[in-house]
Amino acid sequence: MVLYYLFSTFYVVTCLILLLVILLQQGKGDMAAAFGGGSSQSAFGARAGATVLSKATAIRAVLFMVGAMILSVVGQRGPGSVLSGTPGPKPAPVTATPPATTTTPAAATPPATTPPATTPPATNPPPAQPPR
Repeated sequence: MVLYYLFSTFYVVTCLILLLVILLQQGKGDMAAAFGGGSSQSAFGARAGATVLSKATAIRAVLFMVGAMILSVVGQRGPGSVLSGTPGPKPAPVTATPPATTTTPAAATPPATTPPATTPPATNPPPAQPPR
């Protein structure tokens, strides 16, 4: 668990430094330069040499991605349960009774089927009508 907090702290510091380095970089120009109004023929303006800030941005971006993957692996909970720390139920006491013996017939014979007896329907007297 200490390892998770160590990586979390490292990750937060990396994120803050990445944010700072990105905000300190110089802009490429105005809107016209972004859409081809600049003097260069390339799509994103003139290719400048890699400055210290651009190198720091690339390094911090890699650390950001690697840190996210490390935290996802370290912070993953295994196939545990919420109740993994609680003791289970006590086992039932075992009694010393001999096992019951059962005998099975050698050949199972199907039960004899008899046709159902037909009984005449019962005749009920009609219900009495209340006097009017």
